[in-house]
Amino acid sequence: MRCLKMLVIAAVLMFGLTSCGVTNHMISNYNVSQTQLVLSKDNFRVIGDVEGRARATYVFGIGGLSRKAVRENAIADMYRNARLTGAQAVNNITTTVKVRSYPFVMEYEFIASGQIIEFTGE
Repeated sequence: MRCLKMLVIAAVLMFGLTSCGVTNHMISNYNVSQTQLVLSKDNFRVIGDVEGRARATYVFGIGGLSRKAVRENAIADMYRNARLTGAQAVNNITTTVKVRSYPFVMEYEFIASGQIIEFTGE
């Protein structure tokens, strides 16, 4: 009987401490700053990369912002981190979603990344 009790406790602990994770990488041009590059000339240079993050946690499906709002917060954080000046823009924006699932809890983390480019006078 003691062995069965220990087995049940071990099974409950294993179930309670496990989690699942999924990652989804989205490439889309849904941002409001539409930047067009004329590639026939060398009229821009790449300054660097920028990244922004936002997270939401749902317990029993309740809590946090909508996933769309969390994605937009990640993009806003990316623009805030970019500190754009003059003729600079963020291009090639991608969004990665990391979903972590625990019993009764879902956690979404959105990571927006892009390249900072600067237009030259040529």
